[in-house]
Amino acid sequence: MIKPGTIFAGLAGLLSVVGMARADETPPHPTMWYWHNWSDHDGISHMTHCPIRNFDLKTMSKPAGPQWQDRLKEGPAQVIFTVQPAHWDGAWHPDPKVQWIVPLKGSWYVTAMDGHKVVMGPGEVSLGEDQLSRKDQQGHIGHDAGNVGDDPVELMVVQTSDTPTSDQPCRFK
Repeated sequence: MIKPGTIFAGLAGLLSVVGMARADETPPHPTMWYWHNWSDHDGISHMTHCPIRNFDLKTMSKPAGPQWQDRLKEGPAQVIFTVQPAHWDGAWHPDPKVQWIVPLKGSWYVTAMDGHKVVMGPGEVSLGEDQLSRKDQQGHIGHDAGNVGDDPVELMVVQTSDTPTSDQPCRFK
């Protein structure tokens, strides 16, 4: 005969072995990633893969349960949803404002002035902050962007009132 609780105790042990936390344990701090399109002091844009690690486990609104949160900066923002037509070509341009860009459907690319090209798909995050870039010898400024594939690309853009910086890759951690 199996004692009451034996199956559940065995299951809890198995979950801890495979890395899943029990309900009464605090899960490990997460790390998320974003691409930062930033400009250096010479006005050249770059793409850097940056971690977000300063999470606190707390509720956003009681009685909802706690979730990991990293509040990067408070302040006004505007949310914009865009649909770029198939084969959209953004040409070379700086971001209009410091803005977070999240692809929702489809893939798009960003190429910085240093030649680093990043292709991003749904759920990846990019911080556009190349407003301080300056035209190079080829006439490039900011970044080149466009769609990958034959379908439209849906993006969510969160434009902020942040002042653009230079020489600060990964400034939001």
